[in-house]
Amino acid sequence: MLTQRSRYALRAMLYLAEQPASGGPVPMNRIAASANVPRKFLELILADLRDAGMLDSTRGKAGGYRLAKARHLISLGEVVRVIEGPLALVPCVSRTAYRPCKDCRDEASCAIRIAMARVRDETARILDGTSLADALAEDRAAA
Repeated sequence: MLTQRSRYALRAMLYLAEQPASGGPVPMNRIAASANVPRKFLELILADLRDAGMLDSTRGKAGGYRLAKARHLISLGEVVRVIEGPLALVPCVSRTAYRPCKDCRDEASCAIRIAMARVRDETARILDGTSLADALAEDRAAA
């Protein structure tokens, strides 16, 4: 399940993706209000996304945040991984944080592992295949 923190991160990133690429940095207070994200959570989330290279930040009176890359180059999967870590629901199918399950007798034939690998693959396919620009376009098409 997607945590509230990930939903906040996605909302903030989608809001920033709506801003003109040539515009200045967006103040944190405006992001918080427009994306409906509590400021105390947003500050930590934006720092994580900045550290991951998805955002640029500017300090000072005219400071704020902007996307570090074009909106079509940032996928929803990247954002979720920065906030949540691996997409896999069980550690034995994670591609980035693999760990065997302690109570598994035979990983190769484990029905749970096989099903969760399919879930991971489809989740990654959809989230990694959907950029911020794609998500905004889908949102506008649905409106």
